[in-house]
Amino acid sequence: MSQPKYDIHEHRFAQAATLTQTLAARIAEALQSALAAGRGASLAVPGGHTPIALFERLSGATLDWDNVWVTLTDERWVDVTSASSNEALVRSHLLRNAAASAQFVGLKNADANVQTAAGASWSNVAEIPRPFDLLLLGMGDDGHIASLFPDSPGLPAALDLSQPPGCVAMHAPIAPHTRMSLNLRALLDSRQIVLLIEGAGKWDTLQRARVHGAATAMPVRALLQQQNVPVSVYWSP
Repeated sequence: MSQPKYDIHEHRFAQAATLTQTLAARIAEALQSALAAGRGASLAVPGGHTPIALFERLSGATLDWDNVWVTLTDERWVDVTSASSNEALVRSHLLRNAAASAQFVGLKNADANVQTAAGASWSNVAEIPRPFDLLLLGMGDDGHIASLFPDSPGLPAALDLSQPPGCVAMHAPIAPHTRMSLNLRALLDSRQIVLLIEGAGKWDTLQRARVHGAATAMPVRALLQQQNVPVSVYWSP
């Protein structure tokens, strides 16, 4: 099967520390450019273990953080004090040091039902300056991005670009199962997207995703196949 060529910029690093330093500088530059243009800067980030070192490095960047908005690409539907909460992770590792004064907008709200909570989650995110100046994503071994999991109920609608940008309730194959995610239209409402991955397994997953196939089987394909937003991959072993 032929492999289509997408305009994906790949940055491969032998050491994770070098990747962290380089990517933190790139994110800070994107935010500074927005601030210099006289608009509020905006950054959307994932949870998970992989970006922790990056968050800690970025937290010390010299920026007018008072005018930087930070939000999440997705969230586990748990209390924000839970160890499983992406908000808790971002508060602990990014919203500290110089970045403690950033404007943070989370996805979790008081509604216990994630399905009915989606509208309120999006109404908060919609107040953030958009397009996002930079959107950071991770990727699972199954090719999921944000909380858009392969073959999950509601995934086709979440990937449908005819839908308005918004938040969608998703069901993960691992606990905690209930998640909130930005849909594809919202993720692509960005000036640039960075996909941060590490390890040989994730690199192999990425290469499989670049072979033509259904985005519902590997949702990262929806990101790789679009041509409207520049995507960069940052990888280290």
